Amino acid sequence: MISTLTTNIIFRAIVGSQCKDRDEFISLVKEVFVLGGGFDLPDLFPSLKFLSFVTGMKPALESIHNKMDKILESVINENRMKRKNSVNHQEDLMDVLLNLQESGELDFDITDDQIKTITRDMFGGGIETTTTTLEWAMSELTKNPRVMEKAQGEVRQVLEGKSKTSEANMQEPVYLKSIINETLRLHPPGALHLRQARERCEINGYKIPTGTKIFINAWAIGRDSKHWVDADKFWPERFQGSSIDFRGTDFEFIPFGAGRRMCPSISFAYSIVIPF
Repeated sequence: MISTLTTNIIFRAIVGSQCKDRDEFISLVKEVFVLGGGFDLPDLFPSLKFLSFVTGMKPALESIHNKMDKILESVINENRMKRKNSVNHQEDLMDVLLNLQESGELDFDITDDQIKTITRDMFGGGIETTTTTLEWAMSELTKNPRVMEKAQGEVRQVLEGKSKTSEANMQEPVYLKSIINETLRLHPPGALHLRQARERCEINGYKIPTGTKIFINAWAIGRDSKHWVDADKFWPERFQGSSIDFRGTDFEFIPFGAGRRMCPSISFAYSIVIPF
């Protein structure tokens, strides 16, 4: 239920509510998660890249990519038509990107391929991170009734006398944000971050050649007792009054990675998680 609801919200925010290929596209996104989480021999032995075709993973991913590309191409064309013919067209992320493309305000041109890539990244980064974080947060709150009661009291106080719940209202609950941070610390949606060495380097005596794939264990870092008191305990209060943030500047807390390659959907996913 949570997965379906978050998927619907994210789809509406990115490409709008009307898309004839909606179900097929969502199915393709989920297929990517399944394949991406699988084992491919060349990941461990780069010299055996040719085996990707034997295992079928690379051809399968390329097929999915081509199908998604055709659907997004259709969505872009449909959005262009709606923008021309509809005065009250509700704006979504696709419209924002098309506006930037047409306005020429940026120092570089935005192509349709770039719009499709950004859209795919938002889907890939938004659906899985949001759903996983919500499920773990609800699980931890169920196991910790004290925390749940405190969070409920804060939300009731913030929303008291308000007829509607808005995104602005939900920026006020400080303790609720601490709960999300603590959930991300213990249960990062991406436990392992894959990176690639851009140049030869040496770390703790290990020589890392250029192009080597490196896995960063965000799950282990978030539970490291050198940086966290009672590291395995769900204790949101640890984030109250703390400057530690999940946006990639504090390396003891990197649920979404860090640097230029960190998750592009952080703010988007966070804005969906908080109102829940």
